[in-house]
Amino acid sequence: KDGYKLSAGEHYTRAAVCYHFGKFLFVNDTQQMKQAHRKAVECRNKALPLLNPPGERVAIPYEGKHLYGNLRKPKGAVRPPVVVMCMGLDSTKEEMDDYENRFLKRGVATLAFDGPGQGESEYDMPIRGDYEAAVAAVIDWLETRHDIDPGKIGLWGVSLGGYYAPRAAAFEKRIKACIALSGPYDWAAIWDLLPDLTRETFRLRSHSRTLDEARKAGAALSLQGVAAKITCPLYIVAGKLDRIVPWQDAERLAREAKGAVELVVLEDGNHVANNRVYKYRMQSADWMARQLGLPKV
Repeated sequence: KDGYKLSAGEHYTRAAVCYHFGKFLFVNDTQQMKQAHRKAVECRNKALPLLNPPGERVAIPYEGKHLYGNLRKPKGAVRPPVVVMCMGLDSTKEEMDDYENRFLKRGVATLAFDGPGQGESEYDMPIRGDYEAAVAAVIDWLETRHDIDPGKIGLWGVSLGGYYAPRAAAFEKRIKACIALSGPYDWAAIWDLLPDLTRETFRLRSHSRTLDEARKAGAALSLQGVAAKITCPLYIVAGKLDRIVPWQDAERLAREAKGAVELVVLEDGNHVANNRVYKYRMQSADWMARQLGLPKV
């Protein structure tokens, strides 16, 4: 009302994050979860045109439906490279502002999107292990844009997205570089080690009726025989204090991938090393910008 658009955008962004973490893993009451989720999306959508740089809500055609994402471009950039951001089991595009800004400041556009079983897509599209199908649809759509460089596309994934991103990179050769944060190597192999709430969340978002059915669905999420097909540069982060995904999964991915690999295992890092973000978020953004041909800033 007073004309402070940037402040309004920042307030809406913070509200979206608060609503998101209000519904985070709240699968014991899906009605309240959906209400909070709608508010998170609403607030982030209100924020997008007010931010610096601003963002655009986009709808990407996918198997007769749409995947929704937020596209942001560095201010003043002409056809910049872009990093496609893959969410995890319980992360959504509405909480990506911090990660987005680190790429944007380095000249890389960002496209955070909700894939099958994630965010806005979780209600009518189940989780799928062959996530390369969703990423291929996103890249096909990016190639129709004239305001980004479709020849310079990076991929980034957090938590379960740390599986989705390298999985997609193994098959989608249009990807020039990939970042994987605390992703599992084989979901079924760690099923019994997962927190009960994580298993129940996977059950819901895989559209499984029982936990046993969910365990079987989780067998599709594996890099066995796949990791060796990754030939693009790969930046992997894991924390030795991770109580969800064993850090050894990162070592195995690094060992089997065929491209250049940078492995960062933090002795004092928890899941996604969210307690030690200064040890990898800026560094990984610098790495991605370099892989996509941008100068140091």
